[in-house]
Amino acid sequence: MNRLKHLFSTKKNILNIYTTAGFPKLNDTVQIVEELAASGVDMVEIGMPFSDPLADGPTIQESSQIAIQNGITIDLIFEQIKDIRKTVDIPIMLMGYLNQVIKYGPVDFLTKAKAAGVDGIILPDLPLDIYLNEYKRLFELHQLNISFLITPQTSEERIKLIAKESSAFLYVVSSFAITGSKSELEANQIAYFNFVNNLQLKTPKLIGFGISNAATFSKACEYANGTIVGSAFIKTLNSESNLSNNIKNFIPSLKKHL
Repeated sequence: MNRLKHLFSTKKNILNIYTTAGFPKLNDTVQIVEELAASGVDMVEIGMPFSDPLADGPTIQESSQIAIQNGITIDLIFEQIKDIRKTVDIPIMLMGYLNQVIKYGPVDFLTKAKAAGVDGIILPDLPLDIYLNEYKRLFELHQLNISFLITPQTSEERIKLIAKESSAFLYVVSSFAITGSKSELEANQIAYFNFVNNLQLKTPKLIGFGISNAATFSKACEYANGTIVGSAFIKTLNSESNLSNNIKNFIPSLKKHL
């Protein structure tokens, strides 16, 4: 059983933390993921910094710009993940954009991602139809999972199809917006989560975008297998105080209502 399937079959209230590779400093990625795993995080989503991150809000965009200025590259990210895998066994998702994969070369990208220890890929701008026609065979050949995103604007028929093809998990975007922190979930978001649950999908679900504190984390976990926290964690890394202490304080603060 692969790491993702094992996690979703054995754990509830899953916490997936997004971190930008090469941020705040170029070589911080390994330490950050090690600290996250030691603090009880269930899986990690490592962002590949990109010059035009369409799905990312200001906080993650800024972290990407800093990481690019620091000198991060996809090859270096693969090397960092190899180092992470020496000590960390939780699932690792790699999040980026289709242009990065095309520019690198899809076969080379997937080959090196698998060799580095990546479990799955998230490409928010990869249309499902193009994936099915051009990339699904490659993902299966390299034994890499993929997650697709749905939003409150996604139709029921489309949700079912996207869920079927999401071999890692279904990424449930909590609102039709870019990433960013919110202090609480709104009634229309809860209605949307209930709508998705009533479809009785077999694919595990993680809720992302706007999950930032214990209240939003615990509430979202009522409607999915867990959540993804991104912008709030990047803000924690951006603090001037000790990196290790920030992580050790932030993760328990999310879980205190569970």
